Formats: sequence, structure tokens, C-alpha cells
Amino acid sequence: MIRSRVLKAAAVEGPVLILDEPLSFWGAFEPRSGVILDVHHPQRGACLAGTILLMRESKGSGSAPGGIAEAIRLGNAPAGIILVMPDINLAVGAEVAETLYGRGCAVVAVSEDHFIFLCRAARLSISVTGEIRPETV
Repeated sequence: MIRSRVLKAAAVEGPVLILDEPLSFWGAFEPRSGVILDVHHPQRGACLAGTILLMRESKGSGSAPGGIAEAIRLGNAPAGIILVMPDINLAVGAEVAETLYGRGCAVVAVSEDHFIFLCRAARLSISVTGEIRPETV
């Protein structure tokens, strides 16, 4: 079990998707499908819906909350996002989506060492208190 810094609490679980590069949730990601659109992103075409997304940091600005909130509303967002560099914009988008639509997405931050360890898992669960556990299959 790994304890994380909780930016937005939610109890979630899902398959791991690791991004090699930061992702912008505004313009590089399609909320209607959950797919990465950025032609320069190494995981272009990957679907984030229902995953536990591991990326060291996000890319973007104050428009990110709208993109992630819309994806959560449509059911096409990651179930959880694990970062090394905390991102308040993703947490705000997840909070807005829970408040308006009653749908959650965990957003947490971990150390680089914990991030590397978590990248070895096929599935992860995140508790409301931010405990991250690799799931045994």
C-alpha cells in the first residue's frame, strides 16, 4: 500500500494506463470518446476511460478543468489520475464534475519512487483516503 497526497478524493479501481508524456485535457483529449487526439503524443489513440492514469505531470492551463469535467460527465474520463507533480486544475475539474454530475474521479500525487513502483502494476485501486494498492489478479 502507498499513501498519496489527495487532491480529489474518490474510491476507484481500474486497469493501469501509463503515459510517457504529459497530456493536456483541453485540445489533446476528446471528452466524448476518452481518446488522446494529440498527434504528437506517444499514446495517441489510447482511451483513458475507466483507467487509473499514471502520468508524471499534466500539460495545459486553466482550461483543463472543463475538459476533465466534461469527460467525467460523459463517463469517458479516467477513474483515477496519479501524478508526481500535483495539478490543481485536474482536481478542480474532478470536484466540479462530482458536484454537478455526482460522478467521481480520484486525483492524487505520489513521489517519483512510488510512481515507478506503481507503473509495474496492471490494476490499481485508490481509497477515499488516498491509499493506493496494486490489485492481485
